[in-house]
Amino acid sequence: MGPGTNNLQVRKINRNRVFRYINSVEKTSMPEIASALRMSTPTVLGVVKELLKEGIVEEVGEFGSTGGRKAKAYAARKDTRYSIGVDLTKNHVGITYTDFTQQAKCHERVYKPFEDTADYFREVAELIRKFVEENQIDQDKILGMAMSVPGIVDEEQGMITASHALGIHGVPLDKWKDYLPYPCKFINDANAAAIAECAVSDIQGNMLYLLLSNTVGGAARMQTLNGGEGLKPRLYLGDNWRSCEFGHMVIRPEGNRCYCGKIGCLDTYCSALRLAEQTEGNLERFFVEMEEGNEKYRRIFAKYLDDLTIAVDNLRMQFDCRVILGGYVGCYLEPYIHVLQEKMRERDIFGSSGDYVMACRSRKEASALGGAVLVMEEYLESV
Repeated sequence: MGPGTNNLQVRKINRNRVFRYINSVEKTSMPEIASALRMSTPTVLGVVKELLKEGIVEEVGEFGSTGGRKAKAYAARKDTRYSIGVDLTKNHVGITYTDFTQQAKCHERVYKPFEDTADYFREVAELIRKFVEENQIDQDKILGMAMSVPGIVDEEQGMITASHALGIHGVPLDKWKDYLPYPCKFINDANAAAIAECAVSDIQGNMLYLLLSNTVGGAARMQTLNGGEGLKPRLYLGDNWRSCEFGHMVIRPEGNRCYCGKIGCLDTYCSALRLAEQTEGNLERFFVEMEEGNEKYRRIFAKYLDDLTIAVDNLRMQFDCRVILGGYVGCYLEPYIHVLQEKMRERDIFGSSGDYVMACRSRKEASALGGAVLVMEEYLESV
């Protein structure tokens, strides 16, 4: 602990560490907790008693005897609280929910073209209510919700300052909150997807997330000093809430004009539309037909990977950490990741194997899940 940490803070930190440990395993015992966290048995005993009384931990039997008294087994009650995640895109609304596991319990995607109107948000609210009802989620256990959007979310100003995908600028968050059925946070879609990836993959340390959807975005999770708790990974948001706009870094100065006005932006070459436009907007069909032997699509994809290699190499040189490829395209890249890793190996001046670039593991409504995890994590941090 840091020199400025008082007894109350120490107690709070220890309590959270004990709960986090119990929540991270199927079941455990007090001796095991004390050993894993290097805490005294009385400290662990006091915390577990509190958690039992509050109903977020339960006794689930006993462990087998090793010659002495059988140790009682404890587990977190994963369904004590729920959180909802919603992802708005130009044409769809994605919904999911999670519990203490921070994994998606169920998800749904509905075709609904975006409109910045009261009727649209009333309909979105009704979709959320219907989702909760159909999945029999206990209303009293819902902490709240978070909504991810493909745009710059400025929490200090309380507004979405810009979203090319949705065609909006300077929209106050309160304007939307009034229609929603639960207390709501807002988050950029790439940041949300990065949060989901960390939850699903249990990624530790620094990480970049490159969102390859109909627009290209990104997120950075960097380790920072967190008072007396040492290094703790946190999202880097920038001075103006618009960090990691990777889609607008230039990879071909003599290339095509981007919607932002610049020439040669990554978005122009590596958005999902670059592939999906070949198959009338159906990205899955592109990969299916490519695998079935469509040589034209294979050439297009090879060129796509070449452009992606330039971008990933630039990111690696700047941030020196792993790069996760997500978004619509990232969901299809696992079978081809070895090709990209080989390309990275050829470029890497430090002799890396290229295994720092990986395809995402969170592939179903990742941004919606990230929103739900954001709300749940805030609660877990307070336990």
